[in-house]
Amino acid sequence: MEQLWRQRVTAEYHDTVIIGSGQAGLAMSFHLQERGREHVLLERSRIGERWRSERWNSLHFQFPNWSIQLPGMSYAGTDPDGFSHHTDITRFIENYASRINAPVKENSEVTVLRWDDIKRQYRIETSNSVMSATNVVIATGPFQRPHIPAFSESLSPSIYQTDASHYLNPQRLPPGAVLVVGSGASGCQIADELYHSGRTVYLSVSHHRRVPRRYLGKDMFWWFQKLGRFDVKIDTFPRRKFPPSTIVTGIGGGYDVDIRRYVRDGVRVLGHIEGASDFEFTVASDANEILIEADEAYLNFVASADKLKAKLHLRTSFLEDDKPSLHDPAGDIIAEPTLNLRHANIRSVVWATGHRFDFSWVKLPVFDAAGAPIQNRGVTSCPGLYFLGLHWMHTFKSGLLSFVGEDAAYLAQFMDVEPRG
Repeated sequence: MEQLWRQRVTAEYHDTVIIGSGQAGLAMSFHLQERGREHVLLERSRIGERWRSERWNSLHFQFPNWSIQLPGMSYAGTDPDGFSHHTDITRFIENYASRINAPVKENSEVTVLRWDDIKRQYRIETSNSVMSATNVVIATGPFQRPHIPAFSESLSPSIYQTDASHYLNPQRLPPGAVLVVGSGASGCQIADELYHSGRTVYLSVSHHRRVPRRYLGKDMFWWFQKLGRFDVKIDTFPRRKFPPSTIVTGIGGGYDVDIRRYVRDGVRVLGHIEGASDFEFTVASDANEILIEADEAYLNFVASADKLKAKLHLRTSFLEDDKPSLHDPAGDIIAEPTLNLRHANIRSVVWATGHRFDFSWVKLPVFDAAGAPIQNRGVTSCPGLYFLGLHWMHTFKSGLLSFVGEDAAYLAQFMDVEPRG
């Protein structure tokens, strides 16, 4: 009956429907308003919902406050070199939506997006309405669904399992040791927090790149801009496969994230997890290889920064804390091929193993076999259908709050045509 009603109901029409009202969707709204294009933003819950409900309690923005910006609005606080708590980022996004008077419809989750052959328009079905549009911009965030390996289901039900988007704080986990799986920015920060809360922590490492938080008195964000690393295009990588994540943190004023320091502090580091059964994990013997790879990325950054400083005759101050930090590549790493959770008293597992796309509600032929959008800087083969804010969609900038406006401006130009409907 519900499906029949949706087929019969007259859909309200919009020139452009933007799905998502986080930083990407709002940046798109800004540029459409600049061009006088009518549009509406559909938000499944509240403006900036992922910043509200998918961040752990202590999380701070990973880049300095002076970098925070969206089209037409920049950080205006009193601590430009500090790092905002995630609730401050939510407030920034809310204030931005108000400033640009974004036409957001909250609590309107899109359940189906398809093409209407008869009307020659897109049909958007939500939890409470039906719409049609000439253009649709999918701006639902760079990550949609936590990726938890299927073998996690083989663990004993007595082991508490969660993921980085649902983890809140150490007190919410059962007593006992904790295994954090994955050493991207989330995994490293969660492991560090757990250890400093007094927990025994095991960290299963994954491929990552590390850089100094600050070098020669400048934040890594400043160096990445000067070195052009934010502008590297995804097309320059074989098969458009982007490199491992760069791990940084804004906690405690920002500091180097160095897993070798974790080892010295007492975190038990091991290779990546290959399988699981009941109370036992199978562990690869690649921990040292992964850490050596991260060290090489660190040295490459330092060499590039030094070369740039000499070339441009940059005047940068040297701070004692900025000295490069490298340690014995062998390290004190767990080498056993298995990890017995009972013997290690591990009662909780936090999966920080990345995300996967989840566009099951999009009934259009714009995805590859793995479910990833097939697009070129957000433009798809379906006329009027665009993606925005994906991780490495065009460059490293594409998924970052401070730069998403650049891709939004690029896409807006494609809508400067007469509606097709």
